[in-house]
Amino acid sequence: MKVSKKTDYALRALFAIAEADNLISIRELSESVDVPRRFLENIMLEMNRAGWVKSIPGRYGGYVLAKGSDEITLGEVIRYFEGMIAMISCVSVSNYEPCSQEGKCYFRRVFLNIRNLTAQILDKTTIASCLGQAPVTKEDIYKEEFIGGLGI
Repeated sequence: MKVSKKTDYALRALFAIAEADNLISIRELSESVDVPRRFLENIMLEMNRAGWVKSIPGRYGGYVLAKGSDEITLGEVIRYFEGMIAMISCVSVSNYEPCSQEGKCYFRRVFLNIRNLTAQILDKTTIASCLGQAPVTKEDIYKEEFIGGLGI
């Protein structure tokens, strides 16, 4: 599964807001997460509608989380912006599309398992739980503890 830039930017913004001691202005947020301000403003409007952030208007306004960082899961954010977590549409609940191999596909079950395990992990992972761990560096992704020795 690959998430869009929009989803990536939304997650970056949520983490930055959660880390901020107080409200954070759109300018500070844009610089902090390295996202163009105009694009970020639209994302913030959507996240406001979704109930994750609250906009404080005015000269000294900005954004704060509308609910606790322990209440916002990566799964809900990804589903909101992506529409589905499944890698292929024939195993998606919300964006199902029929396939010419319907009824005779031998690998569909594997993708169902991947969908289910991915959804379980993302639905249990909150902004707060991620912030409680050290960030992963580029060098870390090659360590056996992260790839499980599978040569991914």
